[in-house]
This record gives sequence, C-alpha cells and structure tokens, in this order.
Amino acid sequence: MTSRTVITGIVAIIFTGLGVLASNLHAEKAQPSDSLFASSLATVPAQASGATKPLADYRNKVVVVNFWATWCAPCVKEMPALSDLQTELTAKKVSFIGIGIDSPDALGEFAQKYKITYPLFVGGMSGTQLSTDLGNKAGGLPFTVILNKSGEVVKTYRGALDMAQLKKDILAVK
Repeated sequence: MTSRTVITGIVAIIFTGLGVLASNLHAEKAQPSDSLFASSLATVPAQASGATKPLADYRNKVVVVNFWATWCAPCVKEMPALSDLQTELTAKKVSFIGIGIDSPDALGEFAQKYKITYPLFVGGMSGTQLSTDLGNKAGGLPFTVILNKSGEVVKTYRGALDMAQLKKDILAVK
C-alpha cells in the first residue's frame, strides 16, 4: 500500500465522521410524545360516537395524559378528581385526555356512570405501548404524563395522584 492510499483512506474516514456528526447535530431530536401525536384512537362510545380521532389535535398544547383501566382501583378513584381539575383548568387552556387500557364496552360504561368531562380514548395494546414510550417502563397503572406545548415530557406520575401536586405541576408548565 502506498502512503498516498493510506492518506486518502484516513481523509475519507475523517470526512465521513464529520458528515455523520453534522447530520446528527442538525437532525431534529425525536420527542417521546411523537408516537402519541402520530396515533389515532377510537373515542369511548359513551362520550362520542366511537369514531377515531387523531391525537395530533393535542399538539402545541399543554396536555395531561392519564393511562387507566376500569379494573384499576386507584384509576377509578382518581378519575372524578381529574375530571374536576380539567374543568377548573379549562380557562388555562390545558387539555386532559384519558387513554383506557380496557375494552370499549367497559370504558363506555365507566364514562357514562362517572360523567367524566375530558375526552377518553380506547387504547388497548397500542395504549400500553404509548404509555411505555412516554416513560412507563414498569407498565403500571395509573400512569399520568404532563407534556408542554413543545411536546416534551415535563413530569410523569406512576400510581395514585396527589391532585394538589398535579395542579401545581401543571400550572408551572410554560
């Protein structure tokens, strides 16, 4: 091998590395919420027609996402309080959504019985994956996330919520 071939090879490696570095610096960093906003989920039949709605409608807003199930006692206990908090914070332009990890019928019966005021969606297995994407590595319920207007995860909560703390954390989001 000639020294010229070796130098050409080294220069090629350096420029390849610089190209990879430059592309990584300019690439838009994916947010954990990208999979959420790329999803469309069916609405709970008792609240709406059961039609599919794109969650991209919640992009560029402060969003509280609550993953829950009808068989989860802490979920059931906190949902009316979440509903009250959503009503209280409507003027602050905070959106609440619930993604149920349960059957459409069970979710619909629950929504009708408890008169939940924020939109509920049927998540199924894709809801479980969305929960994981947003930070719920343990897979437990309830799991709640606050997203800022840029779609960044600001805060996550695993287990039963302290509503006073949740409200304080929501109001701190810019």
